Amino acid sequence: MSRLAQIGELFTMIFRSRVFVLMLICSFSAALAQSPKSPQTSEDKQAKKPATAQTKKPATKTVTPAQTAPPAAGQIDEKVFGAMRWRQVGPFRGGRVLAVTGVPGEPNVFYFGGASSGVWKSTDAGTNWQPLFDKQPIASIGAIAVAQSDHNVIYVGSGEACIRGNISYGNGVYKSVDAGKTWKNVGLRDTQHIGALIIDPKNPNIVFVAALGHAYGTNEERGVFRTADGGATWQKVLYKDNKTGAVDVVFDPNNSSTLFASLWEVYRNPWSLNSGGPGSGLYKSTDSGVTWTHIEGHGLPPGIMGRIGISVSGADSNKIYAMVESKEGGLYRSDDGGDSWIRMNEDGRLRQRAWYFSHIFADPKSADTVYVLNTGMFRSTDGGRTFGLLPAPHGDHHGLWIDPDNTDHLINGNDGGATISYDGGATWSSINNQPTAQFYHVATDNAFPYHLYGAQQDNSTVSIASRWLVME
Repeated sequence: MSRLAQIGELFTMIFRSRVFVLMLICSFSAALAQSPKSPQTSEDKQAKKPATAQTKKPATKTVTPAQTAPPAAGQIDEKVFGAMRWRQVGPFRGGRVLAVTGVPGEPNVFYFGGASSGVWKSTDAGTNWQPLFDKQPIASIGAIAVAQSDHNVIYVGSGEACIRGNISYGNGVYKSVDAGKTWKNVGLRDTQHIGALIIDPKNPNIVFVAALGHAYGTNEERGVFRTADGGATWQKVLYKDNKTGAVDVVFDPNNSSTLFASLWEVYRNPWSLNSGGPGSGLYKSTDSGVTWTHIEGHGLPPGIMGRIGISVSGADSNKIYAMVESKEGGLYRSDDGGDSWIRMNEDGRLRQRAWYFSHIFADPKSADTVYVLNTGMFRSTDGGRTFGLLPAPHGDHHGLWIDPDNTDHLINGNDGGATISYDGGATWSSINNQPTAQFYHVATDNAFPYHLYGAQQDNSTVSIASRWLVME
């Protein structure tokens, strides 16, 4: 192409671009001309065209359509999201679980309460799980129990008491009288974090709750509470002060008039936790929780205590086990109903992060068999002198229920979900059938369909499809 031709083509391109820009400007001007003008006040009209005797006309009132006020700051316009619907996309792997229970006499029925996923039920030994709590305003569960005398009666304590830095709160105790189909809040709404809940084996209306109270501040609704009318009313039966709560309460399995409870003085803020103080301690009642005696000394560690977990052997009511957070902490055992104590074990595997664990469970039939839950799941068959590690899936174990009819039947709650064993802990059901994972962050990509990415608590990162395309 000659230089003259190149110059001609350049001028042609410039001309076309100017014509295109001119067309855009004209189109925009026309759109403005056709758009409705802003309403003018009578003062505006008079300023633009002064009225005279010849041109003055009767004033007319302009009526403009009513406009809906925009939502106030912090509010959501429901019309924007009204057509959107939630749907389950997964992933189907478990998240952190603290509260677990089975049902005596029904070996295939189990319940668990997730740290942020509500209450779930299985009727096929953990093969499938069904959510029971989706319609409730709270998702954090700290304790759960089924009445032995009426399996339709279930109580749930909301708000977990393993107060790590990223927990959610609860709003009291819930009750079901139809095996979890429906629920009713029955009080203790300001407890926020509940560590334990137990039901009298012979009377489903008698319930005790160990309420830790507010994790990030002081409050009065904390300590051990008792109801004798199914939650209609509650009595605070053990209380220290507004910065000390209760974290555990247990029956003597052979005599529900005898109870043990532990108080825990604890406070946390977003960047640290202060566990222990003069308010912490171990207590015993022999009159159904009406009065309590502080158990101290006689072999228990001196000085400041923190979190204490307790359990009474079903095979021998005089044998009490306690995991004690203290400078000289560890596993303590009493063989005389709590009058005197011996430190049986100070293994660091059992007592590390005591404020987060200190979970202990005595076997219902063997006096010398006891379980301690920590990062691993440990069992002793010699009264706490030595422990072996069980092959439970995942780690960071918090909940355990042992079937009193067959002690090989177990359900364990850990940071990977709820899992069931029928052979004393040798093998376990899957934790990859519970869509209860806790995610710290979630992100999406630009694929179609798009994918979701997240970092799960105490687990790996994971990617899942937002939906599946079926090709026909």
